[in-house]
Amino acid sequence: MCNTTTHSVSSKTEKITTMGVHHLGLTVPDIKKTAAFFIDELNFKQVGEVAEYPAVFVSDGTVMLTLWQVKDANKVINFDRQHNIGLHHFALKVASIDQLNLLHKNLMKLDDVEIEFAPETLGVSPFWHMMCLIPGGIRLEVISE
Repeated sequence: MCNTTTHSVSSKTEKITTMGVHHLGLTVPDIKKTAAFFIDELNFKQVGEVAEYPAVFVSDGTVMLTLWQVKDANKVINFDRQHNIGLHHFALKVASIDQLNLLHKNLMKLDDVEIEFAPETLGVSPFWHMMCLIPGGIRLEVISE
């Protein structure tokens, strides 16, 4: 005879509601280069640092990114979004299609940014988007209405 135990959750359990992303942590091969990308190209501000870790914290006033220096850049294994579990990409929003197009134009000039695709419509939605690989190889989508 098999003993089974059933666990039930009371219907009176208080539900928890999250309030959006507090921060996103990214491990990068060159923390200074990646921080400079966010500061110089996307107008983020450095809001903190832990030099001994090392970590740099940058924010656009809405979202904070924590950038962590990989321990040994010579042993990095690049993420393969089609075969690995992990961060597929993250998306930041800009205020207008004009800003999206200007950002695309500016990023096209950088040697350490790879444009995956230029601004285009996002299906039948009212959004426009572009995708790129930022310094360190992380995929960034930028979206505008």
